[in-house]
Amino acid sequence: MLLLPLSAEPFTAPVDRDMLPSERREFVRTHRTCVFATSRRADGPAMSVVYYVPTDTDELLISTMRGRAKARSVDRDGKVSLCVLDERWPFAYVQVYCDAFIDDDHDLLIDAMMSIGTRMSGEVMPEDARPLVEAMAEREERILLRCRPYQTFAQPPRHLHSNDQAEQLTHWLSAALPWDAPDKPA
Repeated sequence: MLLLPLSAEPFTAPVDRDMLPSERREFVRTHRTCVFATSRRADGPAMSVVYYVPTDTDELLISTMRGRAKARSVDRDGKVSLCVLDERWPFAYVQVYCDAFIDDDHDLLIDAMMSIGTRMSGEVMPEDARPLVEAMAEREERILLRCRPYQTFAQPPRHLHSNDQAEQLTHWLSAALPWDAPDKPA
């Protein structure tokens, strides 16, 4: 499995139609932040904003501390929702439903943490930072969450630049689609 590099140009969602299944996948592969949501035993879902790393096998990797609720929930239930965020306004998002599990592969964890550092800073983490990242992973008891998408839901960017445009603003229904759904011919 290869970790995909930080995209220099994240996918821009169309504003005049729903995203195609291939565009949803490209959106997820080229962005870097999401709202990570899991079920709780009581109350509503637990949510937190995290950086993720996409792989060439379409898994999404997330580093967290073993004692955090994210890890406990994944260990208990194995189902997560990731709301992948566009960082540009007006923003779009793609909701990704995943099967998730904890992976104790130390080398993959450190590789993912190095890649997350790149995503956080926007600059490639130098290899000489690896020992520092390894020490942090040990000190914080970091683990790797591997999320395997099985379904998506997309929301296009919609925005009013002024209140007199209200009549021009349109919305349409989107649908949840399988992760690997083919694009339908036009």
